[in-house]
Amino acid sequence: MRKIPLLATLTLAASLLAAPAAQAADYPFQNPSLPVEQRVDDLLGRLTLQEKLGLLHQSQAAIPRLGIAYHKNGTEALHGVGWSNDLNDKWSQKFASGTVFPQAVGLASTWDPALIKKVGSAVGDEVRGYNAVDPTLWGLQVWAPVVDLLRDPRAGRNEEGYSEDPLLTGAISTAYGKGLQGDDPFYLKTAPVLKHFLAYNNETNRGTSSSNLTPKLKHEYYEQAFKAAISANAATGVMASYNLVNGRPNHVNPDLGTTVRSWTDKTLYNVSDAWGPYALTELEKYYDNKPEAFAAVLKAGLDSYTIDDSNAGPLAEQLTAALDQGLITQADVDRAVRNVLTIRTRLGHFDPDGGPYKKITKDVINSAANQRLNREAAGKAAVLLRNNCVLPLSSPKSAAVVGPLAGGLYSDWYAGKLPYQVTPLDGIKERVADVSTGAGLERIALKHLASGKYITATGTGPDDNAALVDAAPTAASQWDLTDWTGGVSTLRNAGNGKLLGGDWRSLDTDDDQPNGWYIQQQFALERQSDGSYLIRYAGYENVEGWYGLPDPYVTVSADGTLGLAPKAQAAKFGKEVVSDGVAAAAAQAAKAEVAVVVVGSHPFVAGREFHDRANLQLGEGQRRLIEAVRKANPRTVVVLETSYPVVVDAPNLLWTTHAGAETGHAVADVLFGAVNPAGRLTQTWPASDNLPSIYDYDLAKTGMTYLYGKDKPLYAFGHGLSYTSFGYQGLTVQGDKVSVKVTNTGKVKGDEVVQLYTHQHESRFQQPVKQLRGFQRVTLNPGETRTVTFTLKKSDLAVWDYTRGKWAVESATHDVLVGSSSDKIRLSTTLRVSGESIPVRDLTRTTRAMDFDDYSGVAFADETKSGGEAVEGSAGDWISFTRASFGSRFTAGVSSVSGGAIELRSGSPTGALLGTVQVPATGGIYQWGTATASVKAGTGNLYLVFKGDLRIKDFALTRS
Repeated sequence: MRKIPLLATLTLAASLLAAPAAQAADYPFQNPSLPVEQRVDDLLGRLTLQEKLGLLHQSQAAIPRLGIAYHKNGTEALHGVGWSNDLNDKWSQKFASGTVFPQAVGLASTWDPALIKKVGSAVGDEVRGYNAVDPTLWGLQVWAPVVDLLRDPRAGRNEEGYSEDPLLTGAISTAYGKGLQGDDPFYLKTAPVLKHFLAYNNETNRGTSSSNLTPKLKHEYYEQAFKAAISANAATGVMASYNLVNGRPNHVNPDLGTTVRSWTDKTLYNVSDAWGPYALTELEKYYDNKPEAFAAVLKAGLDSYTIDDSNAGPLAEQLTAALDQGLITQADVDRAVRNVLTIRTRLGHFDPDGGPYKKITKDVINSAANQRLNREAAGKAAVLLRNNCVLPLSSPKSAAVVGPLAGGLYSDWYAGKLPYQVTPLDGIKERVADVSTGAGLERIALKHLASGKYITATGTGPDDNAALVDAAPTAASQWDLTDWTGGVSTLRNAGNGKLLGGDWRSLDTDDDQPNGWYIQQQFALERQSDGSYLIRYAGYENVEGWYGLPDPYVTVSADGTLGLAPKAQAAKFGKEVVSDGVAAAAAQAAKAEVAVVVVGSHPFVAGREFHDRANLQLGEGQRRLIEAVRKANPRTVVVLETSYPVVVDAPNLLWTTHAGAETGHAVADVLFGAVNPAGRLTQTWPASDNLPSIYDYDLAKTGMTYLYGKDKPLYAFGHGLSYTSFGYQGLTVQGDKVSVKVTNTGKVKGDEVVQLYTHQHESRFQQPVKQLRGFQRVTLNPGETRTVTFTLKKSDLAVWDYTRGKWAVESATHDVLVGSSSDKIRLSTTLRVSGESIPVRDLTRTTRAMDFDDYSGVAFADETKSGGEAVEGSAGDWISFTRASFGSRFTAGVSSVSGGAIELRSGSPTGALLGTVQVPATGGIYQWGTATASVKAGTGNLYLVFKGDLRIKDFALTRS
């Protein structure tokens, strides 16, 4: 294989800037009347190796000789057009300023796929509008939707996902994806890519942590969210995630090229996450060199490398080396390029007229129609958590609208800039003549106890270090304290209006908002036993290995400037309240007819991408504000605006996510009854922070999500109230149809979200407490009755039979449950399903160790770097195989660095010893050998107990 010379590699990078030349001739690949396969074959045959390798990069060079324009993957479009990277400025994100819809978790809270398809279509239109303005910057492959299942509310990217439930996630992602793609049977408005495959739901240590997936949960839970949209042809590929699954990095997960592609007969175009291929050698140390790693990425089923910004040269160099070393073949390259070209053909890139969606212009961006749709979506997403007969508000003459989120809106990392803002305060002012307001914050001064001087802002530039200057508080040494969530606060200077921030080792006030990658404006005021405070610096960069200052605190240098140092050197401060915004808000509330307290989270503070949350507590200052205002005015409504569940309660509580520019209109629409709330929670809100490790993905063991949770939550999955009431009658099951009559028994028009659940009684396998099988959002006038019908097929009730490696429908009785939430089942009946009985496990056949029934202490590991899974254990760990029949000759595939043994026991990990198998040292974890021994044959529950550090991939207990 001829290696691409360095000059050619540099030319490849430089050609990114080249504009396509005028077409000298019409080629078959440019002929829209030909089948896509023929067009792609023609173009593939015309490309040089250099050009092919360039197409495997996220930033794809123009090919002037063929009239092919530059293309870049990865416009962010999670809930509106977000941002893209500029070809000509690799350090710069270019933000859109179009319609910013509610965050993804809010869109899902509508439980309304038809609406979500409209939202997706509007976003797709705006992507096309931006592409019409600047096709180089705004590519048409969009990285959305995110279908990561929200199995832990502490995960930093909670706002990006839809639900903890795979069926609901699949329905919403399918709707959004179909909207993004458009309705043309061939051409794509945009090419949506699902993020992030697979089992990615923790941010801390995301590049090195391994998600432990049992085969049952992998197939029944984690894969389903991706399978739904792919099998419905609502997405054109998946993005690999940063984490590992069962010991193998997802960027080389072989399921990308096999399982994922088996879900559809359409061509998929799978992509890496940013820097992911480099992580294989530089972070995870999974491969020894980059050619090996890059070859493995390609062979696993990824078609695009998101690395080196817009420079495809390094990719070409590494893949050329891989070709020269025989790690990949030309056929491997062609297979991936074929996937690239197929999707680009469907985007109209090679059509003379650009395809039917090329006609969309910039006029669609932030159009009046999209603004109206945004308001509708935000209103339908709002969830009424509690109502003590205060809502809806009935023409109050006065209102106090207070709280840190009353007069402002925030967007998140994956949103564009808000083109305008309607705040909750704005929305309420449109309906109430006399409105008073205030942020409800403490204004404090922080006195250095050793010197008696106060922390003072000295300017608004990066070199204007905060210092101990004022001997008595002035505006420059007064700070508005916002306690957000999880004990993390921001401090805004009263004099210059800027936030205090940690400028690496010093502190200054030069930022308006916390909205970069490293949020350096986060602090925690830690009260000491003597009443003084230490100020912990909570900037995001302090967890980076290069930061070199673990557990940083504010300290004072000899010249009085502030800096950061280890806790042992932390300075002590007194906290003096200069003005009490909480008391002021309570006073306003006491004078008003009604009070609205708007509290919540900041999307960039106390948890976000790369950072999980320590807990789910609303900030102490915000809690005091709620309590004070409620005490002053019993007619108080709390509007909670967060990206994730928080532990907070109030008699009248409305939740909204950060819902975009129309947030204030939507909130007011609900508060005053113009919109009857029908949003429903898409994830469980725990009652406390007493949660299992965020790294434990085994829901069946941890009891996370409504599927396996048995503790009473603060608010259940599917919960949400209305201003009217609904009655349920006549639940019937006939064939594959489940029907129920739903009546609006109240006095106003409203929407009900009718939810269908089932629970299987008898099973060979552990079953969920209940499982969502269908839902419909229906609108009913007062007194109106409608029959709601669901399709429930026998195949829908299949379970993953890991004893035989296939789906199976068991003979069993199922509860059929219909209600308004997972904890409010209104009617139930039973359904007897005729299926099969899972036979006794025949362990005389070769059995994969991962197909255990239960386990303790073990880790799930990779058998080889390219495929397979094994169980890794140490002394005392075990796996079990229940209801089994086994012989007396034990043979196992094992690996071990130092050697060890496996005890076979009956009934329990400490039960009768059936035999001991010595495991020799094999030379390494990927060096597999065979261990054999004679044991006692039998039936029942078999336990394999580890003695020493070793791995087992499979075994058989044959009969002598």
